[in-house]
Amino acid sequence: MTDKPAITGDIIEDTTIAARAGWSRVLKTGEMMRIIDLNGKQAVDFLCWNADDHDDRYAAADTMKINETGIFLSKGTTLYSVGLTPLLTIVEDSCGFHDTIGGCCSADLNKYRYDVDNQSGCRENFLAEMAKFGLGKRDMAANVNFFMYVPVGKDGDMDMGPSISKPGDFVDLRAETDVLTIISNCPQINNPVNDYNPTPVQVTIWRPA
Repeated sequence: MTDKPAITGDIIEDTTIAARAGWSRVLKTGEMMRIIDLNGKQAVDFLCWNADDHDDRYAAADTMKINETGIFLSKGTTLYSVGLTPLLTIVEDSCGFHDTIGGCCSADLNKYRYDVDNQSGCRENFLAEMAKFGLGKRDMAANVNFFMYVPVGKDGDMDMGPSISKPGDFVDLRAETDVLTIISNCPQINNPVNDYNPTPVQVTIWRPA
């Protein structure tokens, strides 16, 4: 298992998100979120919004441009909104490669790409969690995929290949403002992003001492 920095402060929530399930919470400014890939090779689809202005959603393109770190997120990256509000900063990261371009799976996409019926994906998980906060399809945005490795070849091809994350790999994020966070623990079984076997992940929320 990957060594993790000790949590110092008050733990607010410590939750295991079941394979294929969704989760959501508003983080207050300064609170920390740790996401742990318990078994390795599990994609964690992630969306966030300014909690005080849901029109101010996560902006993948601006995050990549401002951080100047390419298409992968890693330690030191700040996630920005469309209004250039700093939302979350990755303060620790044992994996090193988190996807910004692959987007999320969905029932429609599973039918189109794999000809499977009634197989919901991260889009459906996102919308179910978003509805709890009065959000809908128009509020969707391009998402982060923690622990999902999507390299781009010299010819421009994307490779939705297997994850490189190991059991116990983690990412720690600090809320830079009050931020609505939503997770879909990816249910995909038709390509190798979850090693064809979705597994649980752990989420811990705490306020530092």
